[in-house]
Parts: sequence; C-alpha cells; structure tokens
Amino acid sequence: MDGRSVNLLLDTHIWLWSLLEPERISRRVASALSAEGVRRWLSPLSVWEALLLIERRRLTVDRPADEWIRGALDRASIEDAAVTREVASATRALATRHRDPVDRFLAATARVFDLTLVTADCQLFHLPGVRVLPNRSQRTPRS
Repeated sequence: MDGRSVNLLLDTHIWLWSLLEPERISRRVASALSAEGVRRWLSPLSVWEALLLIERRRLTVDRPADEWIRGALDRASIEDAAVTREVASATRALATRHRDPVDRFLAATARVFDLTLVTADCQLFHLPGVRVLPNRSQRTPRS
C-alpha cells in the first residue's frame, strides 16, 4: 500500500472466508485486507447471499442468521456499497458471460464506485474496466 486510501469490495465468499475459514484467504489478500488505510466495502447483495446460504444450510453458523449477520458486520469495519440504478445499468455493459447475477452486480459496483474487487472467482479476474485483487491459492496456476 502506498499511503493512498485503498478501497476493496469483498466478494461474498471472501467476506465469509475471512470470518469462518481464514485459511482460504491468500497471504496477499490477507495482507491487503489488514493494511493500514484500507477501506473494506460489502454489497447488500452479499448479505442477502449469505442469508440464503444459511437458510439453505450450505453455511452453518452458531446463532440465528440475522443475528449472526449483524454480529459479523459489527465486528468488522465494513462499509455499504450501494446498489444503484447506475450499478444496475453497468451490469449489462460488462464484457463477460458470467451467469451469476450477484457476481455481475459486484463487478459493476466495483467499476461504478472505483473499488477493487477481491475475489477467488477466476471468471472475474480479467474484466475490462474492473480492478481485481485475485485470491489465488498456492495450487492455482498464474495466468
């Protein structure tokens, strides 16, 4: 980090891994997330996605979903990345065939608000006009 404020938009899985499975976060991403001056952003769609995962029992937490989400957000210094009309329009302009609408919204949010998207989703690594900090495991080949 070079002294400027760095703005990182966390993909849903990065946010959840940082809370529940920090060993899945690469050293590079962990360093960026904890660096001085970094601002971490989260889309409300990631909160919604986490609630669905809990509801569908694909994510296990130790208390009711709403309570767990509130506690997770209270513990971390995370700002809301708004879902706006401009973001919705930008989802259609992305040069990607990615089918997951939440991921399209996250990429568009990063583009519209000039945030760096932190993700392990290789389909998002090279989107034109979207800065990405890839979370690559030691086994992931570098492209």
